[in-house]
Amino acid sequence: MTSFTLPHELHGDGAHKVFAVHGWFADRSAYAPVVPDLDRTSFQYALVDLRGYGRAAAATGSYTTGEAALDLVELADRLGWDRFSVVGHSMGGAVAQRLLAVAPHRLRRIVGVSPVPASGLALPPEQWELFADAAHRPENRRAIIDFTTGGCRPGAWLDRMVARSLAVSDAKAFRVWLDSWAREDFHARVEGAPVPALALTGALDPALSADVMRQTWMAWYPRAALHELASAGHYAMDETPLELVRVAEDFLRADDEDDRA
Repeated sequence: MTSFTLPHELHGDGAHKVFAVHGWFADRSAYAPVVPDLDRTSFQYALVDLRGYGRAAAATGSYTTGEAALDLVELADRLGWDRFSVVGHSMGGAVAQRLLAVAPHRLRRIVGVSPVPASGLALPPEQWELFADAAHRPENRRAIIDFTTGGCRPGAWLDRMVARSLAVSDAKAFRVWLDSWAREDFHARVEGAPVPALALTGALDPALSADVMRQTWMAWYPRAALHELASAGHYAMDETPLELVRVAEDFLRADDEDDRA
């Protein structure tokens, strides 16, 4: 089997290592709005492109959260990261939870930004059709982004988000990824994991809401925390970048404080 290294970019030189994993609609550029304000002294962030996205758009694979978790472990080995934290958005939040099964001893903390639960996301038939056809229909992608941000964002922003999504994702891989993050239920493998886990939700997102996290994330992880961003929908990196950075880094930094205690 040929070794594969996730394309990535590093920011900062801190001792606390952190992967940032994007969601279904973007590559690592999803984190561009928050990069200027990250704490580069305390942390070192690796922003990655999953298979089928960005510089890994042509990479073959199964396009599953399980494969992505193994890819992250491989990259951690190459970077010399013995232990690390993970921030994952949406689909990337499911990848972060997969690591609880793949390499729990190497995880310091995980942060899910509107994370897909480890049980997947049940979609009624009409919604499944909307999501499945989004691989080839830009209008479907726009409708999904609009719905998950409360129907109150500017049209130009929606158009820009769709254009980026189309530009950075391979359509075939995009469609296959849906089967993994929406339909695979691995929560029995990670339930009870002791790794501190923060779920960040947006009050304007009806799909992956705080209530959904209370029924899943908060019920499964004994050291879980939940924070709702009042002015955000599903895309907190774009909608409330400064609040996202503050809350996520305060949570990650608590691990360093525990180490010093």
